[in-house]
Amino acid sequence: MNKLIAAPLAIVALAVPSVAAAPQFQGSAPIAYMEDLSSGAVLYQRDADRRMPPASMAKMMTVYVAFDMIKKGELKLDQTFQVRPETWQRWHGPQAGSTMFLSTGESVSVENLLKGIVTLSGNDACVVLAEGISGTEQTFTDRMNQQARKLGLTNSHFGTSNGWPDSGVTYVTARDLAHLATATITDFPDLYKRFYSLRSFTWGKTLGAGADITQANRDPLLGRVAGADGLKTGHTEEAGYGFTGSADQNGRRLVMVVAGLTSSGARAEESVRFMDWGFRAWQARPVVAQGKQVSTAEVQMGSASTVGLVAPRQLTVTLPAGAVPQMSAKVVYEGPIRAPIKAGQHIADLIVKSPEMPEQRLPLVAAADVGEAGFFGRAWAGLTSLFG
Repeated sequence: MNKLIAAPLAIVALAVPSVAAAPQFQGSAPIAYMEDLSSGAVLYQRDADRRMPPASMAKMMTVYVAFDMIKKGELKLDQTFQVRPETWQRWHGPQAGSTMFLSTGESVSVENLLKGIVTLSGNDACVVLAEGISGTEQTFTDRMNQQARKLGLTNSHFGTSNGWPDSGVTYVTARDLAHLATATITDFPDLYKRFYSLRSFTWGKTLGAGADITQANRDPLLGRVAGADGLKTGHTEEAGYGFTGSADQNGRRLVMVVAGLTSSGARAEESVRFMDWGFRAWQARPVVAQGKQVSTAEVQMGSASTVGLVAPRQLTVTLPAGAVPQMSAKVVYEGPIRAPIKAGQHIADLIVKSPEMPEQRLPLVAAADVGEAGFFGRAWAGLTSLFG
């Protein structure tokens, strides 16, 4: 039976003498969360596990489902879906919230629907995409919830494709929204870059004059915070004003969520201040170079009894800016690890701890392939296991 094993370390110079307290953010959002993706460190959380209505931030899950299907070849960007008259009627006019200004009966490509969802927050675009993919919006939300479970969003549920109020059926947490944003960025980097940072999008015609309708992206960070490139705002009467955002500066990416604010202006101000604080008040410090072996892990039923554990990239920790706090580290894995093992396979983690800071978990991968043991090797391993 596998057990959690703490392996000896081959890295040094993690411990240094001074101790620094975590920086504090003075914000007005009743719900807030920030994570540094370069290290996995949670920099700030306030009521991050409270269930709340997501408003249009739910559209990130609709987009994730579409991105996943595109990556798998199940959906094409140039594929078109027709706007059903019933859908147009439901999502037309000021009572229908934000809109892409689709017309009844028109055929729209998946690419343009995604732009209408991400950039314009079009409720109509969401439902047309959902119906085009799954036949009905309800069937599509079943797919959203299946995907949420796969991503480990244990405190979220989706009853609509666009986050429209539904008497509490749809709910999320700030932590889950941040994890959804992280998954979108890491799982689909090209699609994320292609769609989430558009400054504006033009679709539809004005009544009478027939002029093109151009709408700006509501993302409050775009153009105001260096490296900002997503993700999604949300607003309804019950939810207030919220935003899930991300920015990358010099290879260090932060993801943030704020929710429950009272105006779009307050949301914009809080979002910019929060993201600026994340980059200014904290610093990234390299601890292990890419490819460096940190330790070894025990192997079960393999052609070798151990395998090296190496850093798949430069591993960094996030620390208060201007300080070098005392740190300790250990390697953990569920082991012995059963062969076969592939080089580059994530099989262990480096856990770094520092006073007054949450632990930071960094991935370690196998340094080489380890094949299965031959017959006699398996027999010997079985025999020795009988005697502990």
